[in-house]
Amino acid sequence: MHKEFLTTAAILGGFAVLLGAFGAHGLKAYATEQQLNTYETAVRYMFYHVFALALCGVLYYAFPVSGVITAGKLFMAGMAVFSGSLYLMTALSLGGSDKFKWLGAITPVGGLLLVAGWFTLAYTLFSYRK
Repeated sequence: MHKEFLTTAAILGGFAVLLGAFGAHGLKAYATEQQLNTYETAVRYMFYHVFALALCGVLYYAFPVSGVITAGKLFMAGMAVFSGSLYLMTALSLGGSDKFKWLGAITPVGGLLLVAGWFTLAYTLFSYRK
């Protein structure tokens, strides 16, 4: 097992729950429907990829190769860029600023990192030879 991935997944999972609860209860009085949808997308994708990171941590025990590590790192980077940009856009738009809508152009980069993580993991597992 990869202890660092499992630990990071557990911590990020806790933050995903906290951020989701904040969005469901704290933001509803202040955010528009579009802002809430953006925020909820960030939480949802973060949560999905917390499990992907944990999967990498467990799979590393059976497949101790660099591709599993690379996939985990891509998942972490993708969560930071994809969800992070959406959290930031929501926070800035709640503050009344539309100057930072360009952050939406960064979000697909995070999505590509997440996709790369899945394909890296698939390729690594498929090509593994003991």
